[in-house]
Amino acid sequence: MGDTSVPITEADIHLIQRIIPHRYPFLLVDKVVSIVPHRGCVGIKNVTYNEPHFQGHFPQTPIMPGVTIIEAMAQSAAVLVGVSLDVIDRDLLVYFMSIDGCKFRRKVVPGDILELHMEVRRGGGRIWKFAGRAMVGTELAAEAEITAMMDLRN
Repeated sequence: MGDTSVPITEADIHLIQRIIPHRYPFLLVDKVVSIVPHRGCVGIKNVTYNEPHFQGHFPQTPIMPGVTIIEAMAQSAAVLVGVSLDVIDRDLLVYFMSIDGCKFRRKVVPGDILELHMEVRRGGGRIWKFAGRAMVGTELAAEAEITAMMDLRN
């Protein structure tokens, strides 16, 4: 379990891997730089050319697929949930229930730093809803409302 004597306000890659089960090549969050339990977080994805999806999407003009942007948003939110519910090292699985109002506004390309701003709209139990924005600098790259079910396996 997490150490509840010191509030967790950020997560490095090691803590992220203790909260969510994703691993390379599908771990899409490098760190979470701001965590306010039950309220929101900001995850960081450093976009690099050596990621597997760029081999085919598109080799001459690499663009991060929209679905992986949304997945990175969801992974950031799952880290927030793990900290909020103090379920570190507890085998948390998160399942999409819905993705609403999804819009893509800007291409995300190698060299970009994707900031994943996730705000809790509803949560506390098994079902959580988030408003998410993926930003590159001051530019909005994508936005969506995500509803997910949390499943603790142990």
